Amino acid sequence: MPFVPADETQFPITRSKRIKAAIAIFLCTLFCSVQAQGAESTDKIRIGFPSLAFGYMPYYIAQEKGFYNNYGIESEYIQMRTSIHAQAVVNGNINYFTSVSTGISAAVARLPVVIVISFSDTSPWVLVTQKDVHKPQDLIGKTVAISGVRTAPYYFFNAFLKKYEITAKDVSTIHTGGTADSFRALTSDRVAATVLTPPFDDKAVSLGYKKLMPLGDLADIPYVGLVTSQNEIKNNRESVRRTVSAVMDSIAWLRANRDESAKMIASKFKINQQEAENTYATLIGLLNKDGRLNLKVARNYLDLLRQERPVPADFDLTKVVDSSFLPANR
Repeated sequence: MPFVPADETQFPITRSKRIKAAIAIFLCTLFCSVQAQGAESTDKIRIGFPSLAFGYMPYYIAQEKGFYNNYGIESEYIQMRTSIHAQAVVNGNINYFTSVSTGISAAVARLPVVIVISFSDTSPWVLVTQKDVHKPQDLIGKTVAISGVRTAPYYFFNAFLKKYEITAKDVSTIHTGGTADSFRALTSDRVAATVLTPPFDDKAVSLGYKKLMPLGDLADIPYVGLVTSQNEIKNNRESVRRTVSAVMDSIAWLRANRDESAKMIASKFKINQQEAENTYATLIGLLNKDGRLNLKVARNYLDLLRQERPVPADFDLTKVVDSSFLPANR
């Protein structure tokens, strides 16, 4: 049966109702359009982390306090071993990773990675041991946990061995993948020692382990920042700018909000308030002023790399860094 339009005499519609209906349709269309535009402008990013660590607090804060959202960024954090971060970012499996030293090592290996933030020039690594280890030589014949080959703990521990004239073959090592896992290796008594950062070092001490010595002064190794691929910068430059802005805003918030930051540290790492405040103070002491890579520290790190593998003669450190996204350069 053919469709027959309703007769307006049967369903009378006043002029005012028609106007209201038209306005409602217009507003609905406008709202849907704005929503669609908002959805289109949201950039989804994935950042690789090796494990829970206090140096990544700016990233935890950026996510929990909504700094990414402020710039139309939807973030996802992926836990993976440091050794695969660079290849994962080059392959497009993740958009960023956070170890600046790993970024430099990857660039030396000719991987197309770029450092866009480097906010920590020094490292707070500490050698933590079983209570029966009293001197460096007590580690001979024992096993030590480190995050992985060519990670900061790896280089610091090697510098420690060199300083005390202990050969690498005298000490066994296992690779855990990250600081939190190294802590678990120590506290489960699988190893005699490990290399930790706060608050894991203090947590270990509270459980009966001991800080044998700090290692941060034994080598110049860039610590935490943000590393991406050349392809990401080429194809998603605006997303990179937004991501860098969100992280830098998070760092500014961290500096300005001591009490709340310490509470977040206490909650995230399951430590008491005093330990959290000590960890906060250590973190603030590590942060540089502008998020730029310290080229002196980076060059010293290159010298460290040269001791174990060739660094191309034409390697140009400045081409591995792009500081144009930092607020001071815009």
